[in-house]
Amino acid sequence: MIAFRFLLPLFLVSAVQAQGVPALYQGADLKLGERLLAKHQCDSCHREKFGGDGSAIYRPKGKVNSLSALRGMVESCDQALNVGLFPEEVNSISAVLNRDHYRFK
Repeated sequence: MIAFRFLLPLFLVSAVQAQGVPALYQGADLKLGERLLAKHQCDSCHREKFGGDGSAIYRPKGKVNSLSALRGMVESCDQALNVGLFPEEVNSISAVLNRDHYRFK
């Protein structure tokens, strides 16, 4: 039983890494990130600023070119709009954006 307690976390980490979740976003709550993106209507702001469906914001040349830059951009939006996200919420949103749009490793 003791070995099981030690091996289970290793197995879970391996399973998450196998799904392609980068180390920076390990432990991110993807469902929370999805809820927060919807709650704060991030896509409507992106549509307003970038036109069309708002997808022009993804991978703008030179701005977001790494996992840490993506997280920094989410933090920047949080501060500019005074949303008041906790660090784990920023991480969750960043992980969802990476999964759905950026796909950095």
